[in-house]
Amino acid sequence: MTKALFFDIDGTLVSFNTHAIPASTIEAIKAARKKNIKIFIATGRPKVIINNLTALQEEGLIDGYITMNGAYCFVGNEVVYKSAIPTADVRAMAEVSRQKGFPCIFVTEHGISVCQPNELVTQIFHDFLHVETLPTKSFEEATQEPIFQMSPFITVEEEVDIHPLIPNCELGRWFPAFTDITAKGNTKQRGIDEMIRHFGIRLEETMSFGDGGNDISMLRHAAIGVAMDNANDVVKQAADYVTASVDEDGIWKAMKHFEII
Repeated sequence: MTKALFFDIDGTLVSFNTHAIPASTIEAIKAARKKNIKIFIATGRPKVIINNLTALQEEGLIDGYITMNGAYCFVGNEVVYKSAIPTADVRAMAEVSRQKGFPCIFVTEHGISVCQPNELVTQIFHDFLHVETLPTKSFEEATQEPIFQMSPFITVEEEVDIHPLIPNCELGRWFPAFTDITAKGNTKQRGIDEMIRHFGIRLEETMSFGDGGNDISMLRHAAIGVAMDNANDVVKQAADYVTASVDEDGIWKAMKHFEII
C-alpha cells in the first residue's frame, strides 16, 4: 500500500505554461490526503524561492519538503536533514565562474544570491520561473556562509570539464541553461530516505513523480516512479510508468491508474 507521495515542482506539479498547479492535481492530492497518504515536495528549488505552491500550502496539504535536490529537508520548522558543500569545492566553483565569466547562483541555508548575472538569468528566473530578481553579490559576499547548492549557468559540455574541479559534488540538470550542484550523496533519493525515516514509512510504500534529470534518482529509488509525458526520454526510461503531461492531468491520471484515488 502506498503511504507517501513525492512530487517535483516545476514541470510536474506546476505547469511551465500556466505557472499554476492544475485543478485536477489539487483534487487528486486532496483525495490522497483523505486516505492519510503523506504528501512531500522534492524540488531543486531552495525554500526561499518556493513561491508556486500556495494552492496546496494554504490548505495544509504538504507534510514535508525535500529542497535543493536533497541537500536540505524539513518538516514544518524542523530541519530533518542538511548537508553543505565542502568549502574547497565552493571556492573552486567560484574561481572558475570568475575566470570564465559565467553567472553562478549560491544558496545558503536561508538565502540566495547570484554572481555575475546576465540577461539569461533574469529571463529564466523572472520571466520563466516567476522568481523575483535575485540579489547580486560578489563571490566573497555570496560564499561567506555555508553553501548548500550552487547553480552555474553552463552548457552540458562545460559541465563535463568543470565536474573534476569539484570532486565532492553531485550535479543534476532540470533546466537546459544551468545545472544544480550539491554535496556528494545529496540527491532526491537521499531526501526520500530521510523523510521516510522521519515518518516511519517503508521504501516499498513510496511513489515519486518527476520530469527532469534531477528526478531520475528518486524515480528509480521509490517503489513506483512516475515520469510526466513532458519529460525527456532519459527520464522516462528511469520510471516505472509514464503518465500524461502536467497540462493534461498527468498526476490525476497516474494516481487513478495506481488506485491511489
